[in-house]
Formats: sequence, C-alpha cells, structure tokens
Amino acid sequence: MSGIQDKVIAITGASTGIGEAAALLLAERGAKVVLGARRTERLDPVVERIRTAGGEALCARTDVRRREDVAGLVRLARERYGKLDVLINNAGSLATSPLDDLRVDDWEELIDTNIKGVLYGIAAALPVFREQGFGHFINTASTSAHRIVPGQAVYAGTKFAVRAISEGLRQEAGPRLRVTVISPGMTRTNFLEHVKNPELRARFEEVKDRLAIAPEAIARAMAFAIEQPADVDVGEVIVRPTAQD
Repeated sequence: MSGIQDKVIAITGASTGIGEAAALLLAERGAKVVLGARRTERLDPVVERIRTAGGEALCARTDVRRREDVAGLVRLARERYGKLDVLINNAGSLATSPLDDLRVDDWEELIDTNIKGVLYGIAAALPVFREQGFGHFINTASTSAHRIVPGQAVYAGTKFAVRAISEGLRQEAGPRLRVTVISPGMTRTNFLEHVKNPELRARFEEVKDRLAIAPEAIARAMAFAIEQPADVDVGEVIVRPTAQD
C-alpha cells in the first residue's frame, strides 16, 4: 500500500521537535498516529491538536530505554487498529560533551536511548511486520553519523550504530519490508537541554541561531519515504541546512 492515507504509524519521541512535527504532518495527510514519549504533559497537547484538526491520534507514555514501553506502544497500535504500517524510531538523546569530561552517565544515556531504543523498536515491530507481510522502519540517525566533530564522539558513535543496524536490518528484511534512515542536520529542537558542557553549549547555540532548519523539513523527508510505492525503499535521506558544513 502506497501513500499515507489510513496508514497506522507509531512514533517515539513524539512530544517535541522532529517527532512532533512528523506526528502533525502525517496525521494531516490522513495517517492514524500512535505517539510515544516520556513526558506525557507535552505529548497530550500534540494529540489534542491532531484531534482538533480532524485527525486520529493515540498516545502512551513511552521511555525507549524500557523494552516493555516500546512493546506496549506497538501493541497499542495493533490492538486499536489491527495493524502497524510504520514504526518511526525517533526518540534520541544528544548528551554531547568532550571525552575528557568523563560524563560516563551521559554515555550510558546515549547508548540506552539511541542504540538500545532503536533495537527495542525493532524487537517490538519486526515480528508484527513479518506476520503481516509488510512494514516500514524509519530510524532517525544524524549528520553526525557521517561526520564527526569534537565533543560528539559518543553521540556520533551511537548514530553510526543506528546506520549500521539499519543497513543490517535492510539486508535481512527481505523483499516485503522497508527500512529508511533519516539523518538530520542542525534542526530547531530542544536538543540543547541535553548539552551540559558550557563551551559546547555556547557553540551549539551560536550555530543553531545561525543555521538550524525547522523540524518540519525532517518530517517531510519521512513522509516522502512513507508515501512511496511498496516496491520502493528509500534507504537514507540526509536533510541539513544548506549552509551547514
């Protein structure tokens, strides 16, 4: 089935930023969206906006570091709608810092969210997709999975892992499942909440103010991948500001 109308799409990290933009856009185009995020106080208003506009949305508190939460989101979609067409593994952490800062807890947060969160999504949705005979994974990586800069070693490593896992999944998926990687560049989101190193934060703030693009640009890339015919798999889309190095 091509197009977006009536597809059931689950999205993690859907309360703000790219996930929120994707939820709003896909619902506007006729998808039934099932939204997960840790902060339900931010997630509930997204659902309300969609419903007020005439769209269809459900939500559940989802911490992608918890395997049972991700499984529950997929289960909610299937129980309510009888299927799951697309899982967007979007939730992520950008707790960047120089390695010398030794923020080991942040390293664990990055691994638990950015790598294990994606794997938990795959573990939850892959059996469903196999049983259905169709399905589409969209995994959010980053331009940092292509180009490493100081202060992002661990973050970039997790996003390299997302690309590697996604390519392995694509090769194993066979002819009926699709796998897409979306690699955003500098985007106007709340990612600075995770940056604790003051020098790195100041650098990011300057670049963000000067370069960052709207999260809707990333959402449109996701929609493009979803709306392709079933025999077309968009493997990866890099979306970054024109002026970004």
